[in-house]
Amino acid sequence: MPALPPPPEHHCLIHIDGSALPNPGPMSLGAVLQLPDGSRHTLSQSLHRSGCNNEAELLALMAALELAQELQARSLTVRTDSRVLLEQLGPPLPRPARPIARLAPLFEQARQCMQGFDELVLQWLPRHRNTEADALARAAHAAARA
Repeated sequence: MPALPPPPEHHCLIHIDGSALPNPGPMSLGAVLQLPDGSRHTLSQSLHRSGCNNEAELLALMAALELAQELQARSLTVRTDSRVLLEQLGPPLPRPARPIARLAPLFEQARQCMQGFDELVLQWLPRHRNTEADALARAAHAAARA
């Protein structure tokens, strides 16, 4: 698979990952934000509650969006290895994704968070290209268990 093109120069590039180990189990998240000026910010957080990997991914997205707002980013490219996030929150598909009833309130909350930006592009990337966000999520999980 070819590499994704770089985001527009005015976008904050965000990589997110949520983890539930085991699935379902204790959740953690990781995110890397790179602002247009080149500055980088990371999140590595245990959520101190149990849930599934899809819930952890959603919470990672919302935490990253909150940090982006604090950093006054207005245009974002968010990359995730979660197909579920893309199916539920990305551009409409020819065949709409089935709603996940248990997570419907979280998906709605994420949609609200996403509306707070001038531009937001959500992109899928393979897990092996999301290593830093994944490592941050796993590090938070390991720290919580220590």
